[in-house]
Amino acid sequence: MAAAVLAVCAPFAQAHQQAAEAASGSSPLADKVRAANSRFLDAKAAVAEGYAPIPCASGITGGAMGIHYVNSQYLKDDKIDIARPEAVMYEPMADGKLQLVAVEYITSKGPASLDGQLFNFNSAPNRYGLGEFYELHVWAWKGNPAGTFADMNPKVSCEHAMAPSQ
Repeated sequence: MAAAVLAVCAPFAQAHQQAAEAASGSSPLADKVRAANSRFLDAKAAVAEGYAPIPCASGITGGAMGIHYVNSQYLKDDKIDIARPEAVMYEPMADGKLQLVAVEYITSKGPASLDGQLFNFNSAPNRYGLGEFYELHVWAWKGNPAGTFADMNPKVSCEHAMAPSQ
């Protein structure tokens, strides 16, 4: 009887553990992403590697993704490499500095996954002007109550982003 109860309860306990990890930002994949990409703590490193900024992205219902620094060469090659994210995401701070919060992996080939984590599908047309694509945000530097792999982070804001003319 105890074995039967354990067999029924174990999957629920594992799902609860995974949900807790996602909410807290503690995830083996996030740890790997952080280790492979901490060179981007300074946005100058992203620029030196060919990344260019696009405007800060806010969510309709609140939260944001931040300013994406995108590497157009990586967007074109469709490869998924943990150390070569297609976008590096920064939150603009009140003092004018950029704080690394996450990275984003993007490919047009799918379904896609990284270390077992499935990417989200975005159909076309979309707000980015891209064709259909698969993407995975990894909030490795700033916890996300919506989950480690959610698109928007309610703790991130574009409030201090400079207007394009500045």
